[in-house]
Amino acid sequence: MAIQITVNDLSDGEIAKLLQAHLQAMHQYSPADSIHALDTTKLSDPAITFWGASVNGELAGCGALKALPNNEGEVKSMKTDDRFLRQGIAHQLLSVIIDEAKRRGYCRLNLETGTHAAFEPAVAMYEKHGFVASEPFGDYQADPFSRFYSKALL
Repeated sequence: MAIQITVNDLSDGEIAKLLQAHLQAMHQYSPADSIHALDTTKLSDPAITFWGASVNGELAGCGALKALPNNEGEVKSMKTDDRFLRQGIAHQLLSVIIDEAKRRGYCRLNLETGTHAAFEPAVAMYEKHGFVASEPFGDYQADPFSRFYSKALL
């Protein structure tokens, strides 16, 4: 299976659809004020770069890198379409995001994810890529429905 990963300008609306479905699904696991997935109004933030992963021309997943103060970045909007789960899409997207953060000279890469068992596959992937549990970063606050990870890049 050939996976093509490219920067995506969001103009075709496919990533927005995938992330909207993801945002709706998060309500199964967390109360609304504990959901930090980007809604469609925040997708065009110039501090965020999106990548789309395609297989045979179909969107298989997405991920994003958000620039943060203090020469840090945040992994955002990691989502694999259900049809492509467990096929390495997210691993490849995360590798691209980590490489771009290094290229930009970021000293640290951070992320927030959920605490429900449904997030365990994502957590295992993040840990495999060298992320370790950390304290809340940026504007995040400690929350029983969130856990935080970081990876030193320098």
